[in-house]
Amino acid sequence: MTTILGISAFYHDSAACIVVDGEIVAAAQEERFTRKKHDPRFPSEAIRYCLAEANSDLQHIDSIVFYDKPLLKFERLLETFLANAPKGFMAFARAMPIWLKEKLYLKSVLRRELRTLVNDQLPEDKQLDKKQIKLPELLFTEHHQSHAASAFFPSPFDDAAIVCMDGVGEWATSSVWHGKNNQLTVLQEIHFPHSLGLLYSAFTFYCGFRVNAGEYKLMGLAPYGEPKYVDTILSYLIDLKADGSFRLNMDYFDYPVGSVMTNTRFEQLFGRPKLAADEPPSQHYCDMARSIQVVTEQV
Repeated sequence: MTTILGISAFYHDSAACIVVDGEIVAAAQEERFTRKKHDPRFPSEAIRYCLAEANSDLQHIDSIVFYDKPLLKFERLLETFLANAPKGFMAFARAMPIWLKEKLYLKSVLRRELRTLVNDQLPEDKQLDKKQIKLPELLFTEHHQSHAASAFFPSPFDDAAIVCMDGVGEWATSSVWHGKNNQLTVLQEIHFPHSLGLLYSAFTFYCGFRVNAGEYKLMGLAPYGEPKYVDTILSYLIDLKADGSFRLNMDYFDYPVGSVMTNTRFEQLFGRPKLAADEPPSQHYCDMARSIQVVTEQV
């Protein structure tokens, strides 16, 4: 019997999943237990739940897999800041201490948290010195590979195409995979900063919602508007090719090295400033939501 624990953490919506002999036994997000929406912390409670459902403990797990590769993400961060220097120096200065203190040593952080979980499952008089606790092998998969796997392996198909489109993983923002039996092969990728997810998040930000949290609100706002700005978006913001690939015009965006998603040129293009957080949207912002929804679906 092969038991694998999957973990996502430290970005948003932390979660855990246990797979036994290829079958999902349990999966849960940390927010379900902590009641903290989009909880990004190490998913201790979700792991405990999954272990209990599988009638197992950490020391009987065969492998633990983390959902992306932080070193590749750090490479992307450095290359992006270098390519845009000296612009973005303040954002670089804010990001580096976090990476140098913790994110670059994620394997150590995960092992520390996992060892704490092992002791938490033992009676107080039987707890172990953390250096004595043996953990299963710890593996790291690429972000889009995780997405593709979560779509393909629970599906009824033995042979399928998988399309992943999100904000950004390590470098990939959109990818096409071939899934066959128990194997995934990447066929094509679009890389950061050209991202359909980040384009949608830019409009989320512009319409007064919080990025990585309020995208569903933008989608909910779309039916109240008209697609008045579709041609403007396709003419100025995104170059959509006949084969479905695309590139963004980065003159209108600030997210690669800035602290916000869009810049003043974006606001000038649409004739209105960014909506303040939680301010009721006028018809203009409803039309913006509908327009980016239409473009997203077209892409």
